[in-house]
Amino acid sequence: MSDLDWPAEFERTDPSDREPYPGGFRVTRSEAFQSLLDELRTWDGVTDVQLDTGAEHQKRNPNKPYANAAYDDPGVVVRFTRHGEEMAAACDRWDNPRDNGRDLYQYLHETRMQEQRGTVTAESEYEKLRLPSGDGDAVVAAEPPHETLGVAADAPAAVVKAAHRELVKEAHPDQGGSNAELKRINEAKAAMLEADDA
Repeated sequence: MSDLDWPAEFERTDPSDREPYPGGFRVTRSEAFQSLLDELRTWDGVTDVQLDTGAEHQKRNPNKPYANAAYDDPGVVVRFTRHGEEMAAACDRWDNPRDNGRDLYQYLHETRMQEQRGTVTAESEYEKLRLPSGDGDAVVAAEPPHETLGVAADAPAAVVKAAHRELVKEAHPDQGGSNAELKRINEAKAAMLEADDA
């Protein structure tokens, strides 16, 4: 086993709140990590990918833990450089590395998909992954609901509902998504519709 190098800027999930991913991902631990690494290979300008877990990693392939390696910490962290910016994503919501790795893949894949959509927002989806500089001036902020849905801040209810329907198709656990992602999308829809009614 090895110690997981968790980014200091990211909150940890209380171990008592961790549980198995509902329904389980239909992938092996190796497939979960490989899909995560493959996703980052599709990103423009990404270099220096480092995948870290609490398990012992392979000597020949340091970005992948051994298939049945024991672990004390189920969290998974991926660090990388994109166009010179240090970035990271981490997940320890679930009680095992496979599910946390697969959840990270889903998040990174959706980040890339949102960037490819035509809606323009004030901040790039990729900016959320940027680590703060050593100056300590960066603050992690909650994503605005319209950015979660990929619509304009003043989008009418019909557009909000249509965007929500499309995102749910990908985010639903039955389609390989996660409950956390589905909840995030549902909350964004509710927030936008509530603001529209006000």
